[in-house]
Amino acid sequence: MYLSRVEVDSRNRQKIKDLTHLGAYHNWVEQSFPKEIAQKERHRHLWRLDNLGGKQYLLVLSEEKPDIQKLVTYGVTGTAMIKTYDSFLDKIQTGQIMQFRLTANPSRKISRPGQKQGRVVPHITVDQQRNWLIERAAASGFELVQQEIVDEPEAPVSRAFDIVARDWPVLHHKKEHSVRLSRVTFEGLLRVTDVEAFKTTLTQGLGREKAFGMGLMTVIPER
Repeated sequence: MYLSRVEVDSRNRQKIKDLTHLGAYHNWVEQSFPKEIAQKERHRHLWRLDNLGGKQYLLVLSEEKPDIQKLVTYGVTGTAMIKTYDSFLDKIQTGQIMQFRLTANPSRKISRPGQKQGRVVPHITVDQQRNWLIERAAASGFELVQQEIVDEPEAPVSRAFDIVARDWPVLHHKKEHSVRLSRVTFEGLLRVTDVEAFKTTLTQGLGREKAFGMGLMTVIPER
C-alpha cells in the first residue's frame, strides 16, 4: 500500500476553482490513478484533508501507487510525496502506544415501524461524536489512552482524545442535489490491542462516507 501527500495550492484561486465540494476532491483522488481508470478496475482510496501550520494537505491511502503528476493537479509543485506503507504496517505490535489523527463521519442508523431499511443520521453534539469513537475502539483493534491535558494551569483535564475540528462540507449529487456531511477530526493517544483488526482499521477506514474524505486514521508511534 501507499500513503501519499500533497499540499493543496490554496493561494492559487484560479487553479483550485473547481474544488468547491467534496465530490470535486473525490474526483481529484480518482483521477490520480489513471491505470485503474484505463483498466476499469477501481480500488477504494481513503483520503482526507489536513490543515496544518496554515497549509492544507491532501492525504491519500491506496493499494496502488498514484500518478504523481495527477496527484499534484491542484497541488503546490514539488510538494507531492509517495511512501510505501506496508513496512510500517508490518512493524505494528500489540501494546504499542501511538498518536492518532482520524477524520470521520460519526453517524448512526435509526429505524421506524414499517420501514425495511433504517435511515442514517449524523451525530450532532460533541458528546455523541466522542461516544461514537469510544464505542468503536475495541472492535477496531485499539483502546484509547487517557492523558492529562492542561486547558487551564490550575485545572488539568484527563482525556483520551480531543475533537480538534468539526464542520459540514458540501457534497453535490447528481441532478443539482446537494447535502452537507458531518465531518469531525479526532486526535489523541491509543494502544493497539488487536494487531490484525487495527491494520484493517488503518487500511479500510472507520465509519461512513469513505469516498468523500472520511474514515482515514493515521498514527505515529510514541517514543
